[in-house]
Amino acid sequence: MSNERGVLLLADFDDGPNAHAAQRRRALERLGLRVATFDLSAKPSLLERLRAGDLPRRLERAIQEAAPDLILAFGSPLLDEPLVDRLRAQSRARWVTWLPDDLRTAHTAAALARPYDQIYAIGTDVAADIADRLGRTVDVLAVGADPSVYRPIRTKDQYRANVVFAGAATPRRERLLSEVAEFGLAIWGPGWRQTSLRDYCRGEAASTEDYVNAYGGATVAINIHHVLVEGDPHEAACNQRLFELAAMGAAQVVDERGDLPRYFRGGDEVLPFHDAAELREHVRELVENPAEAERLGQAARARLLRDHTYMHRMRHLLLDQPRPMLPA
Repeated sequence: MSNERGVLLLADFDDGPNAHAAQRRRALERLGLRVATFDLSAKPSLLERLRAGDLPRRLERAIQEAAPDLILAFGSPLLDEPLVDRLRAQSRARWVTWLPDDLRTAHTAAALARPYDQIYAIGTDVAADIADRLGRTVDVLAVGADPSVYRPIRTKDQYRANVVFAGAATPRRERLLSEVAEFGLAIWGPGWRQTSLRDYCRGEAASTEDYVNAYGGATVAINIHHVLVEGDPHEAACNQRLFELAAMGAAQVVDERGDLPRYFRGGDEVLPFHDAAELREHVRELVENPAEAERLGQAARARLLRDHTYMHRMRHLLLDQPRPMLPA
């Protein structure tokens, strides 16, 4: 009989917004674990529905077949409290959730997280909020990146631009990016063709390959987080883009977040900004000094490889469990 410890991942799997689920799976496999997956976004065929039943019964079947030691979920609304309680009673596995939420959805995340044995949040602010709501410990585990997917490339033609942002349009992002349009801005992502920056939009960047190509053509990569309340100094969680751009070796200009110093050195590995004027100044300096942009990106990638890959994140999570999860 195999001595491999088993993990079952419950997540949405795709090559767009949920591409990181497969990257986390690969990290677990590289650590020597037996990994099974259940795609919560998959639409079963009629035959599969007749054979395996509705979502709860299909999950029960998947758990029975995988016989995991650990079940890891990523905060899906399909996994509500009654369903998780029902499934937990039928398995010896430890249930862990790793929530992708920032403060905008912390209240919903808290309700979903309640039945799990262990809860991880991606930021100190979210962890504190959920811990207060639930009256229990919530651990912090930042997201990361797979450097074999987010890698240094230099794209040309339609992807080449001095300054690039890839992400969904929001009024705050529109206002900030308007300040750097004159430096040679290219925008990728949904919603931009309905904004004042429509002429700078080059496409949707819907797939991981599109996203990597979009930022691969940049001299300066911009990262602007979603926020709950603009100007609130208590927002801390850092997004996946922070780590993706670092893995790509991109010169990143990012809005300041409370947790940012935990992961990268401002000024040496990324350039944080507090307002539109500081964003504009950082971008101007890097566009005029591509050698400094190159140095900044290389330093960020070195830090990512040293501390922030999904191998690091999964190793931390596994070693944090009460029963040994890694091979001796």
